[in-house]
Amino acid sequence: MLSEFKAFINRGNVLDLAVAVIIGAAFGRIVSSLTDDLIMPVLGAVFGGLDFSSYFLVLGPVPPALEGSTDYAALKEAGVPLFGYGAFLTAAVNFLILAFVIFLLVRAANRAMARQPAEEPTPTDPADVVLLREIRDLIARRGGA
Repeated sequence: MLSEFKAFINRGNVLDLAVAVIIGAAFGRIVSSLTDDLIMPVLGAVFGGLDFSSYFLVLGPVPPALEGSTDYAALKEAGVPLFGYGAFLTAAVNFLILAFVIFLLVRAANRAMARQPAEEPTPTDPADVVLLREIRDLIARRGGA
């Protein structure tokens, strides 16, 4: 079983997948920053708020220390049941941006692959045919038949 596991791990596609997951996680952080730090504040300003994460409904009792608080993170940390539609909206926009960027990357890769001519496999002639052609070419160069 251990040897099968080693064979599985050593296959190239498993290593490629591991690299893709690591790069994807880093790329996800970049897109999250783009969404959280650039796009969502602009959308929040357009819709009258500074941050969508502050859009939520309180569904249960709030501790007296946090009464009247609009800090979503503090309320959530205190265990208050919240309907956080602003956080969900941020995640949905984040997903749409990530999906669009991946679409653009796949589209560019497909176009690049389409431009490269497909290599036709060259048929290999049997050794005797190659030898006969060489003999023919030598005779032709010497001025024979």
